[in-house]
Order: sequence, then C-alpha cells, then structure tokens
Amino acid sequence: MQNPELNTKIVARGKDFFSTISGEKPSLFNKGAWMGKVMDWSMQNEQFKVQMFRFVDAFPSLTTSKLLTDHIREYFGEEKDMPPVLSTGAKMAGMLGSLGGAMLNKFISANIQEMARQFIVGENTKEAIKNMEKLRKDGFAAVVDVLGEATLSEEEAEVYVTTYLELLDALKNEQKGWKGLAGHGGDGNLDWGHAPKVNIAVKPTALFCLANPQDFEGSVEAILRQMRRICAKVVEMEGFLCIDMESYRFKEITQEVFRRLKMEYKEYPHIGIVFQAYLKDTDKDLANMLAWAKAQNTQISIRLVKGAYWDYETVKAKQMGWPIPVWTIKAESDAAYERQARLILENHQICHFACASHNIRTISAVMEMANALHVPESRYEFQVLYGMAEPVRKGILKVAGRIRLYCPYGDMVPGMGYLVRRLLENTANESFLRQSFAEDAQIERLLEDPDKTADRERSERAAKPKKAVAGPGGLPRFANDPMVDFTRPDHRAAFPAALAQVRANAGKTYPLFIGGQEVTTADLIPTVNPAKPSEVLGQICQAGIPEVTRAIAAAKAVFPAWRDTPPRERAQYLLKAAEIARRRAFELSAWQVLEIGKQWDQAYADVGEAIDFLEYYAREMIRLGTPQRVGNAPGELNHYFYEPKGLAAVIAPWNFPLAISMGMASAAIVTGNPVIYKPSNITGIIGHHLMEIFKEAGLPAGVFNYVPGRGSVMGDFLVDHPDISLIAFTGSMEVGLRIVERAAKVYPGQPNVKKIISEMGGKNAIIIDDDADLDEAVPHVLYSAFAFQGQKCSACSRVIVLDAVYDRFTERLVKAAQAYRIGPSEDPANTMGAVADAAAQKSILEYAALGKQEGKLLYESPIPQGEGYWVPLTIVGGITPQHRLAQEEVFGPVLAVMRAKDFDQAVEWANSTRFALTGGIFSRSPEHLAQARRDFRVGNLYINRNNTGAQVERQPFGGARMSGVGTKSGGPDYLLHFMDPRVVTENTMRRGFAPIEADDDWVE
Repeated sequence: MQNPELNTKIVARGKDFFSTISGEKPSLFNKGAWMGKVMDWSMQNEQFKVQMFRFVDAFPSLTTSKLLTDHIREYFGEEKDMPPVLSTGAKMAGMLGSLGGAMLNKFISANIQEMARQFIVGENTKEAIKNMEKLRKDGFAAVVDVLGEATLSEEEAEVYVTTYLELLDALKNEQKGWKGLAGHGGDGNLDWGHAPKVNIAVKPTALFCLANPQDFEGSVEAILRQMRRICAKVVEMEGFLCIDMESYRFKEITQEVFRRLKMEYKEYPHIGIVFQAYLKDTDKDLANMLAWAKAQNTQISIRLVKGAYWDYETVKAKQMGWPIPVWTIKAESDAAYERQARLILENHQICHFACASHNIRTISAVMEMANALHVPESRYEFQVLYGMAEPVRKGILKVAGRIRLYCPYGDMVPGMGYLVRRLLENTANESFLRQSFAEDAQIERLLEDPDKTADRERSERAAKPKKAVAGPGGLPRFANDPMVDFTRPDHRAAFPAALAQVRANAGKTYPLFIGGQEVTTADLIPTVNPAKPSEVLGQICQAGIPEVTRAIAAAKAVFPAWRDTPPRERAQYLLKAAEIARRRAFELSAWQVLEIGKQWDQAYADVGEAIDFLEYYAREMIRLGTPQRVGNAPGELNHYFYEPKGLAAVIAPWNFPLAISMGMASAAIVTGNPVIYKPSNITGIIGHHLMEIFKEAGLPAGVFNYVPGRGSVMGDFLVDHPDISLIAFTGSMEVGLRIVERAAKVYPGQPNVKKIISEMGGKNAIIIDDDADLDEAVPHVLYSAFAFQGQKCSACSRVIVLDAVYDRFTERLVKAAQAYRIGPSEDPANTMGAVADAAAQKSILEYAALGKQEGKLLYESPIPQGEGYWVPLTIVGGITPQHRLAQEEVFGPVLAVMRAKDFDQAVEWANSTRFALTGGIFSRSPEHLAQARRDFRVGNLYINRNNTGAQVERQPFGGARMSGVGTKSGGPDYLLHFMDPRVVTENTMRRGFAPIEADDDWVE
C-alpha cells in the first residue's frame, strides 16, 4: 500500500490527467462509429456480447457468401430479430430484395474488417511502415509484434521467423531516414535520446511447434535456436528485442529462454522480457530476475503488463484441479502492478522499465514513484496498445513525452484472436477503459489505492455466507484428482527419479494373490519394455485351473461377510486405497512409462483416473447404500435397496492398466462383490501394484484375488464357472462378444444369470466443419489419434473433413505430424513411443499397408532403428465408408482422412460403422453443433476439443452398439450394474391401527 503522502500525489496527478482528457473518448467507445455501437450493445447485453465475439472469431473462416449468410442468421437471428446495432444494415438489405443478403454480408464484413484494422498496424511491411511513420510524426514510438503465434509445424514456425527477419530488413532501411523522437539531450539518432527506433516483441512458443513444459530443456533449446536468428538481426541494427510472456504454462520456459539469450548478449542492453502482474508468482519471479541480473552484472529491460489471459488461466486451472495462478480480484492485480513497478524502479541501474498500462491510476503511480526515487527519464517509458485508449496515449505524451504503442502486425486471420481478446478485455465489468470512458465512473473511485479497493472487496466476499456443499455421508464433494503440472519443477523432476527407482526394482518375480496369500507358480511370463524388449522388467506368475479354482473358492467363502459389510465401511477401503495410490502416483506412472510405453502425461493421467474411480465410487456407494422409502400409501412401509450380485470376474486390458482395472475392480468391491482379477500379461506388474494398493488398504482376505493367466484358456474357465455371477470386461469387440456368448450358457449349480459389463472397441470419428478453427482442430485431432500411439478405444481413427476445407486441413495436419518425434516414451522429447507388443506391431503394420492400397498415403513417419515394437505414424487420405480402414478398429497410430461433400454426409459417414463409442466435431456453426448433438450417435461426443481423456463424473464414459453394452464408467448409474435391487414391504397395520405419519395425505 502506498504511503499517504505519495498516494495523495498519485491521486492529484491522476485528477490532472483526467482533466486534460475531459470530454474525449477512445474510438472503441465512440457511439457514432459501428464499433462503438457494437461495444455499447455488448456491454448492455451479455448474450449479444458472446454471440458477437464468437462470430468475429469465426469470421475469417467464412470464405463464401453462403457461409457468411448462414452464420449471420445462426448467430443473430432473422432480420426482424437482429439487435439495433445490426438492424440498420439488415433493413437496408431487406429493402433491396434479393440483393439484401449480399448487402448485409458486405455491410457486416466491411465493418468487422475495419474493426480489426484499427488494432493492426499493417498486414504487410509497406502498410506497417506507413502507419508507423504517421505515429512518429505524432510523437509516438512503436513496438511491433507479428501475429500468428499458433504455429503447428516447423514450416509455420519458419514462416513466423522469416516474417520477422523480412520486417527487420525493411525497418533497417527505413529507420535511417527517421529522425529521433524528441528527448532531453542524448543522441539524435535515438528516440528520446536513448531508445532504439526499432523495437520488436516476439512470442517464443511460435518459434517451436512442440513447445511443452513436459520437455522443458528441449523446448528451451528449440526456441532459443530460432530466437538467436531474430536477435542477431536486431542487435546488428541496434534495435530492441522484447520476449513476450504468454500463458502461464510457458512462463518458466520463457524466462529461461530470456536468461540464456541475455548471457549470449551480456553487454547488449536492449533485450527485455514481459512480466504479468496478474500472476501470483510475479513478485517472486521478478525479484529473482533482478537478483540474477545483478549477479550476472548485465542490463535487462522489463515490460510490466497486467495480463491478457485471465479467463483462460482461471478456467484452465479449475479444469485441471490446480491452484488458480492469477489474482482473482482485479484490484489485486493493480496493487501487484504498483508493487512490482516500484521494485523495478528501485533497480533502475540494471533494469529499464516499460510501463504497459491504460490505467490512469497505474500510470500516475509510476510517474510519482519514479519522481520519488529520482529515476532518470532514460530508465523508464510508457506503452499502450495500438488502436486503443487514444486520449490516454495523448495525455501520456503531453506529460511524459515517452510513449510507445504496441502494434500487432500481420494477417487478419490470426489477428482475429487478438481482436477478440481486446474486445473481451474492454467490455469486462472491471475494465478501466470501460469504467472511465463508457460508464463515467467517479474519478475518486478510479484513482483509489488498489490495495484499499482489494481489501474492501475481500471483506465483502468474506462477509457473504458460504454455502457448504457436502458429498454423500458428509464426505467432501467429489473432485477429480489434479492433473500433473509440468510447469512445476518438482513434477518435472519427479519422473526421472521415479523411472530410476522403478528400474532399480526390475527383474522381480510377481506371485499370484489368492485369499490373502501370495502364491507362486513355475509358469512365468516375462513383461518387458516395449521400446527395448530385451529389458525384462519382471516375471509374472501364471495361474492355471487349480489356482483360478482356489481364487473362486476364496471369493465365495468371503462373499456372505463382505455382502453384509455396511456400504459405508466398504467405501472406506476405497478411500484408503485412493490415499495410497495418490502417495505412489509418480512411481505408478513410471511403471506405465516403462511397462506399456505411455508418455509422462498419459501415464500420470491413468493413475489420476484410478484415484478418481476410488473416490467417486466410494461416494456413490454411500449414496446408493441407504435404503430409500418408496410410495406413500398409508398402512405400509416400502424400502428400496440394493445387494451385490455375487462373485465378479474382472478381465482387464493393457492400455489403461491401472485406471480401467481399478474402475472395474473397485466398483465390484464397493458394491459387495468379491473379485477374481485377471490383468493383461503385458502389464502384469501394474496389475500387481493394484493388488498391493488394496492389500495395504486392509481389504479382507479373499475380497480381491490377483490371478493373471495365459490367454483365452484361463479367461474361458473364469467366464464359464458357475460360481461367477458378474463379468466386467474391457477389451476388443471380438473377445467381448465371445464373453457374452459363453456367459449366456447356464451350467449345473449356477445360481444366477450372469451379468455382463462389457466395454469394447471404437472406430471413432472427428468431423471438421467448413468453419472450423484449424489452429485448434489440427493439434486436437493429432492428439486424439496419436497420443499413446493411438492405443485407446476412444482414439480418433477417422477424421471426416468437409470438402471446402479438406485441402487446407490435410496440408496443416500432415506438416504438423511431421514434427512429431518417435522414440522411447521415457524421453519427454518424444511425442510417440513403441506399441504394446509384437502382435500389436504386426497388426498395425498390416492395416497401414492396407490403407496404402485402399487410399492415398499422405504421411508415414520414420521410425527408430534397432529393437523395439515400432510402427510409423501413418495418415491415409481418400478413404470412404466402403473401405476396411473406415470400418475396422486398428488400435494404433493409423488415421484415415475422409472427404465429405457437406455436413449431412459427414454425420452419415460418422455413423456408418458398427461402433458407437466416441466422436468429435470442430465447428463454429450453432446449427451444425445442434445437429451433431442430435444425430451423431456415440456414447461420448466432444465439441471443439479432442475426443479422448474422459474424466470421472464430468464425462461418464462408455458406448453402445458394438462398442459395449451401454454402461457408463465414472457415472451415476455405473454401480447399479453390479447390484440387484430389492424391495421390502411391511404391513404396519396392527389390529386395525396404523401409525399416523406427518406426510400422510389422508389425515384430516
């Protein structure tokens, strides 16, 4: 909090500032212009704001008159329903009869393009230089930022770098003719006597399409290689380079790139970095950066901004279960800015400061703090965004004389994302510009010390009554286990440490576990690292018929006691198991990296899902375990409740070796069914760890029995056994149907009709509409198709692309796929690893060869040489529903690309297989999205995101048709499949007398 004397000066300066711009409004809020009307209407109508900004986002993709007309109607309604801001153009269009639609299109298109141009200094160097020269004549310097940070391939990254180099070449020639902007003394060839005339900002992630904190070192080095090229050109022409800060995910990478680059140009002072005041980390990060600069005795520059991704950072953190990284009260960001600005100014000897803000309170505070600290004018400047806050920039120019406009440069298509961010920023309720120029808020409130504002809002929030939301039985409400966060150094370091720990335990023999006892057998199967099959991780004891018979007997013996154990007590075992799995999360993840070849994030997600199943099913059993009274007739009492079916055979797959195993087993256990668990031998060690978790949780002997066995012989014996009442299976359609068929037979002495819970295969499609955002669609399709080598029943194996965007989509898809790296999954630089085993390798290679016969090979990646179950990443075009590649499950990294003539055909093709598991659609057409919701018949449909990674409770998972029997794991009805309902009815009449109950409607 500012001291009272300084705060008085800040407020006085702010009032003077306001007085100098009294009566002026930025063009953004000028209601005489179309954009001003849009902004005004957006601030009055939240629904219009959402629709308008979404339409603006989609606008560059609307490349035909029909697309544009359709989207105007879908977003804004018919002419009579359009809001006033559009009605003038609509009425004009209506009066012109058949020309109306074309006129309306032209009217809206012209205005949106004009709106975008206001924020972009130029789409080419000639236009940009012309506009920059106009700015310089008015006394404004510029920092130029090339739009288009969503680079998906090495080629797109190279285009981004080349654009900078070409821009710098053009500016190098032009700057020679520019007279330095007026300053107090110094070199006339410099702006203000001390600042380079050419100043650029670079977004680091645009330099490397695979930037990812999981591969921290690889990302830093790849970005640095490209950044050096730009920096060398900047230094050669004695310009200024600022490294922009983007989302929180890349904060640490960006800072490390800056530090390494700065050490290569230790004596060059004009290299800077952006810090974001709205991040809670910034106080610490800023102090560390200043300390580093002092220790290295090097001059740095920091541009301090408030931050432009508040909504994204908040929503993403909540989705992932991470702490929110940004301040949640606007005034907290403002207060942090003043605090951090002061620290920079106090270190002006080694740090130049660029104050980037439109907030008059903030600007006034920086000016007064600089005065109080006697900071030379050459050590700080002010920056605002091009096309915004014109009165503010004029006011700063009058008072400080040093102001630079942040000028986006480049094509309008990527510029639309930038435009939408600016529009969202400035229509937010707490936007300083909105409050100052659109709502005429009281100056005293706008100039209040933000610490006081934040304190007041915190107090108001604290005073509001908190509504406690408890889960079943008084437990905390279910929440998904937080995802691994590779922005955290401890999480990045945990994987190599866990992998080393796992390797130190390689080579053990893993016994069966029957009736609470370990059982060894002479029949052993090795489990190996698929990237290096010569590396034997362990030997798995195999159960024969005697061992399986013993396990069934042990489960049968314990069934009555376990059945009658109270549901809350059974649930407690699951909650204890969740604690154990959470403690062992990185170790369990490391086993999956080595035993089945999952990438770090894929492995940890599997463990997290296992924990979620334990936590969720525990709560569900408590909810379902309380008998419910049904009916309200007098004289009788009816209770509806559940009991377990009996012994459960759990037959698990290798692809989600902990999560799916845990989900099926824990559901059976918590509902009172003892389990005979047959894991895949490919992942027998992970299956054994599941047993260890339940054992440590104290589960009674016989409730969970671990009996891996060879192939279908042991599986058939287990399925056929008359004492088995319930079979939970996840795997291929062929095996699932075999189980259904065998389980239908009733054997002598069999007490129950066997219940089958069977999740089978998928032939999942993602539709790419003609208005899709390809920056989003391409990486999501690649992730859906090739994460964990495409070995997910939910993986995208068909992408159905509308004809209008087919060529553009496939070109970007292939180029992005070419950047993928294939190699051992323990190396985080590799995007794809080895497949499960030799059988999987053989099958996938056969399908890849079939694809080349049926369609046209678009891309086939190189694969590592030497041992390992390697297959290429394969993309095949020209596939239609008649081809086998469009119908049969491959279960590997082979993607069929299909060209549909229109959206109706795309939906028809998506539904043209026997399967109905997952599907996806990328579209910005409200009507097409509604049609997909209705007609795209899959168990899990994903809109504008990847189609894998369902989360417990949020996306209960499962399909129908030949993808399964219609159950949804992780959903509110899953446990019902493991139990039989019962009703007990009691006649409460005694000698003509019945208890009177308050809710009996027959009582007078």
